[in-house]
Amino acid sequence: IPFDNLKKDIYFTIEKQKPFAAEPEIERYRAMKKVVYINSRPYLFTIETNIEESEETIAAITATTIFFFIMIVLGLLFLNRRLSLTVWKPFRNTLENLKSFNLNTQQTIEFEKTDIKEFEELHQSLNKLIEHNISAFKTQKEFTENASHELQTPLAILKNKVDLLLQNEDLTEKQYQIAEKMNLALARSSRINKNLLLLAKIDNSQFDNSEVIDFENLVKQSLRLLEEHFLQKDILVKKAISQTIKLNGNSSLTEVLVNNLLINAIRNTPPNGLISVKLTDSTFEVSNSGVEKLDSNLLFKRFSRLSKENNGSGLGLAIIKEICNFQNWTIDYKFENNNHIFFVKF
Repeated sequence: IPFDNLKKDIYFTIEKQKPFAAEPEIERYRAMKKVVYINSRPYLFTIETNIEESEETIAAITATTIFFFIMIVLGLLFLNRRLSLTVWKPFRNTLENLKSFNLNTQQTIEFEKTDIKEFEELHQSLNKLIEHNISAFKTQKEFTENASHELQTPLAILKNKVDLLLQNEDLTEKQYQIAEKMNLALARSSRINKNLLLLAKIDNSQFDNSEVIDFENLVKQSLRLLEEHFLQKDILVKKAISQTIKLNGNSSLTEVLVNNLLINAIRNTPPNGLISVKLTDSTFEVSNSGVEKLDSNLLFKRFSRLSKENNGSGLGLAIIKEICNFQNWTIDYKFENNNHIFFVKF
């Protein structure tokens, strides 16, 4: 070995045929040559490492590591899911109870007992809140019902007195106009009072909901009763009424629903307009000609007015909404082709 080469290590790569292989195969080796001294005599020390086997080992270690990492992550996710289901089970039960809570039934919720202090405090707070809301709701409903009952008699007396006054021949023209305005105001107050009483009764579930309703007959009867109103405004009525439509519900409330929908259509239809009435096995639809879409956010709210020209009580559509809820129906509104369309789905 040259003397100069003995002073430094040499690194290089060589290729050799794989020993004991059935078929010829060349493998790469990383080699190092180093001079070592033993008893002051120089010896050439050579180390060769199979690069192919090292890469395969690294690949196997990497694959194993990734496999166990994925298994650990999946195991942690599984354990976390199981623990979450166990720990949050009382909360989910509470949430389901709150979803099914109906203030109209005036029944409190029995929450599941739990060993978790925070959930018990939540249940206690919710019970207090629910009891307070039920008490306030009951008081409000009783006040509305009692006030409506108490107002019926004085309103009837006042209206009777005004009617007698209007029949007096000694009234001047100015006095007659004042009395007529009083009569109109009393009539509207009486309608509002009756509507509020009806809403209170619906809220209190004071109606039988198991009658068999002849819907076809109710619609035809309402159309006959309102025929004079159609003629006054020269409204054309188109009818598409299926026969033998029988539904379960309350016939009195359904009659109110049909009348309110038709009266609402008459009030909001311009002279020489069109009203269409359709009845099928699954829907009842009343549409009338119009100019612009109504505010959907105010339609079914109490005392909302659809237009300034509307002289109604502002409770007609709210009553329709409550009747539909009571009978497990749905009411909706849309505006298409310059037509206001109200449709009830059974």
